[in-house]
Amino acid sequence: MMASRVDLLSQVLTLIRLRGELIFSAELMAPWALQFDAGSAYFHVVSEGRFEVRASDGKRVIAEAGDLIVLPQGSGHTIGVDGAPPLPIGEVLGAQMREEQLAIRLGGNGARTHLITGAFRFEGDNMPTMLAVLPSLIHISKALRSEEEAWVEGIGHFLLAEAREPHPGSSLMISRLIDILVIRAMRTWVRTGPPENRGWLGALADIRISRALKAIHDAPFRRRTVAELAGIAGMSRSSFAERFATLIGAAPLHYQTRWRLLLANEMLKRPDTRVSDVGRRIGYDSDAAFSRAFKAQFGYPPAQARQV
Repeated sequence: MMASRVDLLSQVLTLIRLRGELIFSAELMAPWALQFDAGSAYFHVVSEGRFEVRASDGKRVIAEAGDLIVLPQGSGHTIGVDGAPPLPIGEVLGAQMREEQLAIRLGGNGARTHLITGAFRFEGDNMPTMLAVLPSLIHISKALRSEEEAWVEGIGHFLLAEAREPHPGSSLMISRLIDILVIRAMRTWVRTGPPENRGWLGALADIRISRALKAIHDAPFRRRTVAELAGIAGMSRSSFAERFATLIGAAPLHYQTRWRLLLANEMLKRPDTRVSDVGRRIGYDSDAAFSRAFKAQFGYPPAQARQV
């Protein structure tokens, strides 16, 4: 069953492209705090210390040595200890970081924290929809990983090494490493913690709801009813609809339609693809109905998909 959940995650992540922007290390002595404004997504690999992370939606966690924090929505967050007033990260980086020294130092004379921090962005026309299904904060605790899972420390080490000593292809290497780190984080997140705390990813860990998701993704252009999907999940219609909406953030048929339109958007970018053919393939009887649904989802008609 886990293999099918990973496959579902792969299908979603296929529509997401990452672009790494920045890597730096930080040596922070208590008291300290940093403010990361909305825009880029971030991750923090914690090699030493303990501090609080607060996402823009108010979600808070305590990060410790060996943990990985990913904030994929790019909606802003703060990190810090001892109630210090947060300094904007842009100002700190502008004052301290140089090409030959991708590092910052901050704080007083208290306990030491050391981080490797990276900024990245998701790219693609599907991003508004795809970001909505991601949690605001992913916390991968060292305690949740087995002893042999040293991937967090390993990827963090290679990221910083590539950033400190650039070679031909380093920018691509950094983006690929960030790609691996974020995907591994999401995959681990699927396996750990209560589903209700994991947003859309929590649905992949719910055995019954993930069965319905797999059915939608395996045959995305087949029209299914809520009752049919509830039967696949092995639940009553009302219980299934409520549980699905709680985890996914959308009603079952709305999600089914949204997924088909995301796939249609990808198909329309291929050369020589006809709008009418794509519309019929994903289940629309008329070009007008397909165009209305597509424009409602993306803000532009299907005929313009290749230009965006």
